Amino acid sequence: MPAPRHPQLTLLATILASSLAFIDGSVVNVALPAIGRDLGAGAADLQWTINAYLLPLSALLLLGGAAGDHVGRRRMLVAGIALFAAASLACALAPGLEYLLSARVVQGIGAAMLMPNSLSILGHAFSGEKKGRAVGTWAAVGAIASAFGPPLGGWLVDAVGWRAIFYINLPVAALGIAIALAAVEESGRGEQPLDWRGAALATVALGALTWALTAWSSERVMTGPAWIGLAVGIVTLAAFVLAEHRRGDAAMMPLALFGTKAFVGLTVYTFLLYGALGGLIVLLPYVLITTASYSPFQAGIALLPFSVGSGWGRE
Repeated sequence: MPAPRHPQLTLLATILASSLAFIDGSVVNVALPAIGRDLGAGAADLQWTINAYLLPLSALLLLGGAAGDHVGRRRMLVAGIALFAAASLACALAPGLEYLLSARVVQGIGAAMLMPNSLSILGHAFSGEKKGRAVGTWAAVGAIASAFGPPLGGWLVDAVGWRAIFYINLPVAALGIAIALAAVEESGRGEQPLDWRGAALATVALGALTWALTAWSSERVMTGPAWIGLAVGIVTLAAFVLAEHRRGDAAMMPLALFGTKAFVGLTVYTFLLYGALGGLIVLLPYVLITTASYSPFQAGIALLPFSVGSGWGRE
């Protein structure tokens, strides 16, 4: 595999892109009380500020990666960054909670486009030991971005206001697009047709399961719609596994990946780690600010040991 013409700029472009999603996934948490006061939203409504972003991100992540392999990874990366930036501007200008939630959904779609393709670009651009270093750097910067997102968000909320946490995405996105267009080589555009059946089933399954669990946590009881969503998610997930098995190596997620204990173990470990840490990072700052009289910045600092410890454990 030939070396990329601009390896450092290629790495920088992917880091800038993924940092948008990593930071936004944590920075909004410390702003929830301020958003609630400004937009007149309660705690039950505010949790959808987080869920509206995570729901499309989780549902469309596999599709975003598969689409990049088919139509071009750089193209999907740039499109995802641009969509994320436009949605960030809409979040910053939102006059009410409904507008904010709609813009957060679009942010999640943009993140689902840029996240898998930023990593895929590195996998294609580098090989051997250089690939390991590039991916390691990408992951380390992502961990740092996630760790320092809450303190940064808290400082911005205290100093400027909650809308600033979305405005800050715009210069990062502009720089990422400029570098990607100038230095990142196109890859993907495979002749093999996109696994549309697998993509559709994965999107419906992940979306339904995430929505059902979100509705359960919101209502604190499994309602009829939540049970329906859960059932649809489980059935569709089983259909996705069957469809991928039949497609073999041409599947968007070849089941052969799960043939090794190491891969399965790492997948389960990652799921459990981020499931626990994600819940903690969402709930703790809100409780600290609303019940313990922490400022947003202080709440962000309080989260730092958890994020740093998690990132240190991955080294």
